Amino acid sequence: MSSTLKRTYSTRASTKPAPPSSPPSELTSPPSSSLKRKRPFTDRPPEANTPTKKPRRTLISGKAKTGAADKAKSKQPKLTQLHFSLDTPTLRTCPLCDLSYTRGAPDDEALHKAHCARVQRGLEWGKEEEREAARAGVEELESNIKLSNGSRGRIICFRPDVGGKIGAKLSILLETIRLALSSPPLSPAVLQRCKIYLFLMSKPGVGIVREKIVGCVVAQRISKAMAIAKPSEVSAQTRPSSQSLPDITTQSSQDALSHEDASQSSPPATTLLPVDSSTNLYVHPTPLPTPLGIPRLFVSSAHRRLGIASRLLSAAAATFILGCPLNPARGEVAFTQPTGAGKAVLEAWGHGGVRIYEEEQDL
Repeated sequence: MSSTLKRTYSTRASTKPAPPSSPPSELTSPPSSSLKRKRPFTDRPPEANTPTKKPRRTLISGKAKTGAADKAKSKQPKLTQLHFSLDTPTLRTCPLCDLSYTRGAPDDEALHKAHCARVQRGLEWGKEEEREAARAGVEELESNIKLSNGSRGRIICFRPDVGGKIGAKLSILLETIRLALSSPPLSPAVLQRCKIYLFLMSKPGVGIVREKIVGCVVAQRISKAMAIAKPSEVSAQTRPSSQSLPDITTQSSQDALSHEDASQSSPPATTLLPVDSSTNLYVHPTPLPTPLGIPRLFVSSAHRRLGIASRLLSAAAATFILGCPLNPARGEVAFTQPTGAGKAVLEAWGHGGVRIYEEEQDL
């Protein structure tokens, strides 16, 4: 009897993959990477062998969330609501120093702040300037001058071509005067014929180590100037012609002919030149010999009405020409187009004899 062979099957899965039922095609994708053989532990890079820590998640309570939100809001910058104001001008004129500047411009506001402080309180004259005084040829004309408010000061004089600390201080002072008076800068040709007179004031009970420049007079050598017209002469010229002529309709023909003959025989009136119509300042056009001119006069606003300007002008008239003091009442001193405050000073100090001259003139 023939024996029959029986094939038995085990439940263990085969480790070998089943052969494909059809031959592989070039259009099929390569086998998956999951079927690739794993690399040994020793062949892996050290970074891959180090396990990474996962961040812990903590539960935040409601109060902590509210505090964090408030803290974030406080860190945000505070915003400012801007508005266009077409009616308000940006150009402002300071009532203390009369300087016009642009409001909101940092450069203009810084310039105005420094200029306004100098116009009101003056400039410092310290130890640095005092050390250079002897080398710069600074001459002290008067000392221990007592003013009406109890303060004391002194008057010094020097040439405008000095250098160093004094030259730098003089440049700042002349620029301050130019802005305060709204005047053009002094040309180098004019400064060559000038002398600078300063009034230095110290506080009561304090020595003269730290002083302030509260007054300045610039004196210039000139040759001619024009006399200031009297108020009666100004009113006669500015009077309307209809008021100056008589009404000939109410007169007889003989009176009219006699008035016409008299007007033809009299010399023509001199035409006055206006200097400042707002202050009613007129001059005669005929130039007269005059040796001294004052192109600039300045006193800080906090130290006016103390006699500082008169003291400076008197010192300039007495010492500008060596050995020849000048008298303003005789017309030996002149000013250049003074302002309203300057006109009051020249009338009070010059006793009606001060003249007016052109700043740029040849000797």
